[in-house]
Amino acid sequence: MKKTLIIAATVAGLATAAQASEKTLVTVVTSPEPQTQLMAMVLTMQAVQQGTPTRILLCGPGGDIALKDAPASVTAPQPPKGMSPQGLMLKIIDAGARVEVCAIYLPGRGVGAEALIDGVGVAMPPEMAGAMLKDDTILWSF
Repeated sequence: MKKTLIIAATVAGLATAAQASEKTLVTVVTSPEPQTQLMAMVLTMQAVQQGTPTRILLCGPGGDIALKDAPASVTAPQPPKGMSPQGLMLKIIDAGARVEVCAIYLPGRGVGAEALIDGVGVAMPPEMAGAMLKDDTILWSF
């Protein structure tokens, strides 16, 4: 009986892990507020660490996080751990997440892709819309 319970618990645990990995997260960041931007990155990093395939879409003021010459608001350390939105986003990229700016962000600023930090691309609207429309996608917006 004890072995049966252990096997059942293991199978249930594997099923839960499989269900979690079937979901994909798309985090959209548009907020100009550094604290909101950082919290978006904190929660997204937690999802990545829990094994959720993740994409981040940065639009409007959120796109500033991806700039090589970023404003101090996205690079300044914040309490309690001294992390910045851009610093944590770089760690998320290193962990395997895909990060992109909106297709209209760079033209709106009058710059090209060379203005982006390494590891950040430009979202293609048809592909991003498709990713956001999938039944297994979770959408977070900040």
